[in-house]
Amino acid sequence: MGLNYLVTGASGQFGALVIEALLKTETPESIGALVRRPEATAALEAQGVVVRQGDYTDAASLRVAFDGVERLLLISSSEVGARAAQHQTAIDAAVAAGVGFVAYTSILRATESPLTILPEEHVVTERALAASGLRYAVLRNGWYSENYAMGAGTAVDLGALYGAAGAGRVSGAARRDYAEAAAAVLRGDLPESGTVYELAGDEAFTLAEFAAEISALSGKDVPYVALDEAGYKEALLGAGLPEPLAAMLADSDRGAAEGGLYSEDRSLSRLIGRPTTDWRETLRAVLVPDAG
Repeated sequence: MGLNYLVTGASGQFGALVIEALLKTETPESIGALVRRPEATAALEAQGVVVRQGDYTDAASLRVAFDGVERLLLISSSEVGARAAQHQTAIDAAVAAGVGFVAYTSILRATESPLTILPEEHVVTERALAASGLRYAVLRNGWYSENYAMGAGTAVDLGALYGAAGAGRVSGAARRDYAEAAAAVLRGDLPESGTVYELAGDEAFTLAEFAAEISALSGKDVPYVALDEAGYKEALLGAGLPEPLAAMLADSDRGAAEGGLYSEDRSLSRLIGRPTTDWRETLRAVLVPDAG
């Protein structure tokens, strides 16, 4: 059966939001949701979308799942260190299945980012898409405001917000904003192949400003404590994070200090047709969920 759209990683937070955005304008039977685990299908099937199973490590499953797909959203794998190979498997399957268009979720300014861990596999994937012969676009997503907001409660408990971003500004936007942009690119007039969208929030913040807002919302003094990359990594390890994740977060903060998470590009708000979600709103939803 042919599908207008197929969203990979559809049971994840981002994929689920893309499905939700597509359902606002598209019929459920035109939307496919790719999941890896059978137990993830029920919630998606309840929305009426077509659920297909496939795994980035299983080329045969992807070839079947991509059959008849016109427009594919390739959401990057969460397995840092393994995802370049996984994405190549997906790209090869898309070629074999004759997929008409692929949009891929990369990272802000991937090819020139001062971050060293996260961009590497994205750049490899972007190059693989360029070499594939597929019609494609790259969605270079900036930082989710939730990435910092979800640690706000811990910061309140500790009495400080720790980080290594210095005075670097972060052009964060809500995960939902990026998901709506992905849906807009999928269902709109197809862009020229190779189009790159640099996607970032309209308003940036420093971690000192973020800590000040945590203090205002919680009623407790929560200063920002600036560490260097090594010190922040040690703090994260001490908090129980696994080494790869601690290294990635510390590297990302160090990159933010060098401007790696800042952008004045307004492609995101143009795609979604509204201003991006204020980072304060995202933080408030975490710290004061019943407000308003």
